[in-house]
Amino acid sequence: MKILIVDDSPFICQYIKDILLDAGHRDVICASSAAEAFDILGLDDPANGEKIDLVLMGYVMEGVDGIEAFIRIKSREHLRDIPLIMITAKTEDRFLKAAFNAGAMDFIAKPFSPVVLMARVDSALMLKKEMDRRKLREEELLGVTRLLEKANIKLQELTSIDGLTGIANRMFFEQFLEREWRRAIRYSRQLSLIMVDIDMFKDFNDNYGHLAGDECLKNIARALDENTKRPGDLVARYGGEEFAVVLPETDTEGALNLAERLRQAVKGLHIPHKCSTVCSVVTASVGLATMAPSESAAPNDLIDQADKALYQAKMRGRNRVEVYTPEFSEPA
Repeated sequence: MKILIVDDSPFICQYIKDILLDAGHRDVICASSAAEAFDILGLDDPANGEKIDLVLMGYVMEGVDGIEAFIRIKSREHLRDIPLIMITAKTEDRFLKAAFNAGAMDFIAKPFSPVVLMARVDSALMLKKEMDRRKLREEELLGVTRLLEKANIKLQELTSIDGLTGIANRMFFEQFLEREWRRAIRYSRQLSLIMVDIDMFKDFNDNYGHLAGDECLKNIARALDENTKRPGDLVARYGGEEFAVVLPETDTEGALNLAERLRQAVKGLHIPHKCSTVCSVVTASVGLATMAPSESAAPNDLIDQADKALYQAKMRGRNRVEVYTPEFSEPA
């Protein structure tokens, strides 16, 4: 461990250094002033400072004295763990109090014996070793904590994302809708929901196979996501071949414009579907509903309305958009 002796008396510095060397401490350096000590410690330049484990400093020195030097050292975050011992002939209470207030952990009264010096030094170095071990453990624990936090974030992402399409899954959709529902109540905003269902998807799977069906769903999910451009909106896989789009702070007109764009985007993929009675390519039926959320209603009410609109789109020929109205009958 490295020890720094600071005193403007060359004799005192050498005397202390000889005692430490005789006791087996090989890494001992001297500074003749506080300013020189600051350079060694890297007071204002941590990157170029030496790693010092203990500072022994004279109380009375020319220029910056020991008290002021200790205050400056302890004011730096990277130096606060270094034990500081004051070497002084001033042993009156007021001088010692000033030294301790400045950050000294101990003092050595002049004249001192080698036995007293080494007892103080050994005690300080034991403390420094324990502080270093504790700091290392804290850093290791912090590293583990950060890894756990990253793992939790990754786990949350995995549990929120649909494994096939890469967009939000139903669980996240329900959480998001609940959160936006509450926010809409708080700020008296409208909330819209679009439901998208791939037309005759079972026939597509039966004819082209499930691998082609999976690829179809992935392409459609990507198209829906790319065409839903506001950061606050959410596109999710609701289940099977059905998707949901949550549009916070969106009225019926705005939702209808997007719904039509999404319908066209699906058709615009030009995915062949020779078994469809609707079109030669894959198409989608779209239903939407808009509500002003209130405490007397629930998010499921909005889902129910959008689902009824989707049912009407299917009943009226598919590959179309329908907006919910109270006149819509219950799905059969």
